[in-house]
Amino acid sequence: MHHVSVTENDLIAACPFLCGKVILRPMSYPVSRRFFLSATAATLATGAFADAPDGSLRPRLRGEGIAKKAVAGPEVIVANAKLGGQVCYSVADAKTGLRLEGMNPQTNTPPASTAKAITALYALKVLGSAHRFETQVVATGTVTDGIVSGDLVLTGGGDPSLDTNALATLAANVKAAGIREVRGGLVIYDGGFPHVRTIDPDQPAHLGYSPAVSGIALNYNRVHFEWKREGANYAVTMDARSDKYRPDVVMAQMRVEDRTAPVYTYAESGGRDDWTVARGALGTGGARWLPVRNPALYAGDVFRTMLRSQGIDVSAAKVTMARPSGQVVARQFSDELHVLLKDMLKYSTNLTAEMVGLAATVKRGGTPQTLKESASAMNDWVRTDLGAQGIELVDHSGLSEDSRVTADGMVGALVKVYGDNELRPLLKEIALRDAKGRPIKSGPITVHAKTGTLNFVSGLAGYMTAHDGTVMAFSIYAADEDRRAKLTRAQRESPEGARWYNGRAKNMQQELIERWGALYGS
Repeated sequence: MHHVSVTENDLIAACPFLCGKVILRPMSYPVSRRFFLSATAATLATGAFADAPDGSLRPRLRGEGIAKKAVAGPEVIVANAKLGGQVCYSVADAKTGLRLEGMNPQTNTPPASTAKAITALYALKVLGSAHRFETQVVATGTVTDGIVSGDLVLTGGGDPSLDTNALATLAANVKAAGIREVRGGLVIYDGGFPHVRTIDPDQPAHLGYSPAVSGIALNYNRVHFEWKREGANYAVTMDARSDKYRPDVVMAQMRVEDRTAPVYTYAESGGRDDWTVARGALGTGGARWLPVRNPALYAGDVFRTMLRSQGIDVSAAKVTMARPSGQVVARQFSDELHVLLKDMLKYSTNLTAEMVGLAATVKRGGTPQTLKESASAMNDWVRTDLGAQGIELVDHSGLSEDSRVTADGMVGALVKVYGDNELRPLLKEIALRDAKGRPIKSGPITVHAKTGTLNFVSGLAGYMTAHDGTVMAFSIYAADEDRRAKLTRAQRESPEGARWYNGRAKNMQQELIERWGALYGS
């Protein structure tokens, strides 16, 4: 397992304001990659609602003995939620596809992160569940007595889980292969995928869930920013830390400026990520992960440090779009795809979704230049291979509000693949909750699903199993797009009312699921 390290501040990194101040908890400790992803998901839920936590369905479980005639009607459940905008849902028998109930099932609505369920299917079917992404180190020219006459090329293979520990292992393996000197330079190849500056340009620049995408990624293309007050000034660091290493990063720099707002500004300068932060928002100290806009240089920065620690001195990295030819001197493989997808669906990692989606499109012979082009290829695949209509995504993560699905379209895809039993085991089990918000450990209904949350948008799609074993495929979407459209770009991080909306939508989702379990589960 790869590992990275986070601070407690990462848990609230997408919501850094409280009365104009950054919420600070400066202690730092190492954690596993999966806990880092979990912390990120929690962060987004409390802040920008781009990827909500996958287990916050609310209470009011009715119990097994409820009479069908006493089950609330869907119109009552939806009206009581008082969400505004529109609510769309569809539920079907997972085995037969028989539609059991629906409300606005053909209405287009933003899917948010439930789109990742479609991306997972796409990657599974095209790449295969056992697929592993491979990162290579290639020596060009000749290798004689440990001396590389040409360049040493870190060759990205589309691995979304590559981290600092993995680069350290690669550097050690280069040394173990007998390499001791490089006459050329260090080169980074990231040309396998298009270079996209940010997943969603409408998101505030400093939010880590919308980093750049390219053929190589490191630490989910996030750099760790930490600050600590020292007298009247601040000591700041930018690094690519993990549980084992803390290499400083040169390509991303931070400058503290005397202002109160905006909290962050970003500019690119000669391939470098230049950030500024407002002194008035820093308090005594803290840390957070910021997005990286130049992934190849970021990976090159860290790999150079790791090579030098092995006694292999190389110059600062350069980037190439031309795939290198030469001798492979080291390799690093990701976990199998089904493991990466299970993490993606549990922790809702946008970068993983975009990279596995791009990989599937390329495997099918596509040459996408944008995320939208790759998503379009996936939409075509959904129609032709799954026979599902109403899926019109513009990315693979669901982060963009321009993506659209219908509730019936999502359910159609879920029904089509139910018999394969590939997707359902990867979806997170979401516990229903009692009247006090406590998870019910042995309730009559089990749910395996993917959540999706944007500001004033909430979705849930997956499978539910009733007490008698009946399995249903369902999707539920609520969206107040008029309210969302009124937000400024700066307000998207933590708008007033978004928490309330999300909580009410979760309550409604659970009540609908309870209804279906009571009516169709016997």
